[in-house]
Amino acid sequence: MCGIVGYTGINQVLPSLLKGLEKLEYRGYDSAGVYVSNGAAGDFLIREKGRVSKLEAATKGKGIAGTAGIAHTRWATHGGVSVENAHPHMSEDGRFYLVHNGVIENYDELRDTYLQGVTLHSETDTEIAVQLIDKFSKEDQLSTLDAFRKMIALLDDNSAYGFLLMDRETPNLMYAAKKKSPLLIGVSDSGNVVTSDAAAMLDVTQNFIELMDGEVAIIDKAKVTLFDAAGQEITREAFHIDIDASETDKGVYPYYMLKEVDEQAIVARTLSQHYFDDDNQIQNIDPAIIEAIQSADRLYIVAAGTSYHAGLVGKRYFEQWTGKPTEVHISSEFAYDQPLLSDKPFFIFLSQSGETADSREVLDNVIKQGFGSLTIANVMNSTLTREADFALPLLAGPEIAVASTKAYTAQIIVEAILAHAAGNSTLDLKHELAKVAVEMQVIIDQKEVFKTIAESALRDRRSAFYIGRGLDAAVAVEAALKLKEISYVQTEGFAAGELKHGTISLIEEGTPVFALLTQTKTAGLVRGEIAQVTARGANAVIISSKALAKAGDAYVLPEVNELLMPLLTVIPAQLIAYYATLDRGLDVDRPRNLAKSVTVQ
Repeated sequence: MCGIVGYTGINQVLPSLLKGLEKLEYRGYDSAGVYVSNGAAGDFLIREKGRVSKLEAATKGKGIAGTAGIAHTRWATHGGVSVENAHPHMSEDGRFYLVHNGVIENYDELRDTYLQGVTLHSETDTEIAVQLIDKFSKEDQLSTLDAFRKMIALLDDNSAYGFLLMDRETPNLMYAAKKKSPLLIGVSDSGNVVTSDAAAMLDVTQNFIELMDGEVAIIDKAKVTLFDAAGQEITREAFHIDIDASETDKGVYPYYMLKEVDEQAIVARTLSQHYFDDDNQIQNIDPAIIEAIQSADRLYIVAAGTSYHAGLVGKRYFEQWTGKPTEVHISSEFAYDQPLLSDKPFFIFLSQSGETADSREVLDNVIKQGFGSLTIANVMNSTLTREADFALPLLAGPEIAVASTKAYTAQIIVEAILAHAAGNSTLDLKHELAKVAVEMQVIIDQKEVFKTIAESALRDRRSAFYIGRGLDAAVAVEAALKLKEISYVQTEGFAAGELKHGTISLIEEGTPVFALLTQTKTAGLVRGEIAQVTARGANAVIISSKALAKAGDAYVLPEVNELLMPLLTVIPAQLIAYYATLDRGLDVDRPRNLAKSVTVQ
């Protein structure tokens, strides 16, 4: 949600800012804007609704020049989608320019208390912040840094922010601050950058300083000065992000989602090589993590969205292989309605970005209560990985499409490896994961099958179902999410046995019902439930394992260990969603109203 980029250096800034915004498009947004400072020669502020390409077009022919500037992609929270509500926001006298990720909870109180008589031009909480800075600078005769700090001090405890500020009177300086919203400072010989996501500025630098909650920074082209929450100057070494900028490009693919689906077999091999040595022994997992799991009396997996669905699969591994009762919770619910906990819980947080605001709220509460925690995420050095007791990487590489694919399968694989390491599984997991990688590729290479299924089953349909039992039910909810979030087909994922308890009333003539059938124990029951929906006119599309297949099944999956079948079963669902979306002429990578990284609650 929302994206920030800023640069001050020796080069013309506009191309870097626009390219940075393009790299942030995957996060979800509805408007974009850029401010470039050229000192005495003037300022340039351009904002547009819609895509970054529209903003870029609006900058043409404007003679925009300057070596410092800030830019933003906005996902509407306060106020609708409009040019007036787009960032950057400007103070009344045109001196200060501000971009902001997050939510200022008490913005209306601040407006009513401090900004009487100030003409506001937007409905946003962000404009309140920049007008306060201007007011304090003028009336209290404060420096820009002190006015910035005074504004921040007025924000209530529930507010979240990543701020990047420029003052036209000091055109080469940027001021940054953060709380509960990620912000990185990139350092290079050609200048310094600020960004909410390192991927946006990898063309400039791969060396970043992380800004911590409550800290403020002054950034110029040759120096970064950090201050802690008490105002004391501090130092922090930069860390290196070992990602090639080309990894965030689509390459020959028409969409990131298709590229990321295709990469799942590679990710499976990468994880196996990382977590198993040549002698088939676990490596790169801190023994303290295994000890924490083994000594816990109950495991709590906390996540949101696709990561939550991966947790539903992981629950089976932890319970079967470690013997530990395992609960899976939606982070936004757990944060404000914590259930009764066991005596010695251990928490496992699943996240693609490592910045999910709802999960961080839970982690904050867990830390305050003194419980152990582990984050499994795709972005190391993120907030959740840094603040948990332990962290393990997903190693999936950048995932750009809003619809998560390879991060989901990577989460399941890491959960399996961790449960195997902490438990008493006799499964040769390294060997089994090698088979999974091979069979993933087999499925991926049959894309045309899923294109045909999607077009025949879903064209002109407004609703659909995914059903299954056991692990198939866990995959069904993820499969339904993939279809609904990018194709806008209203899709429900259901435990197959629950259909007859009410939902079967929604079955009409031709309703697509995708049935996942890979679990031996319940295969006969699912066949019976397929018969029930077919008798009511449903178009049943059966995706089965080789051992359980029957004539007429739409697709037969290759054979791997039954516990690992979710790693295969989800791929047809991902590709069906992809082709159904293409068939509707929609943007696969950027579905409406959605963001990749949900950094507000």
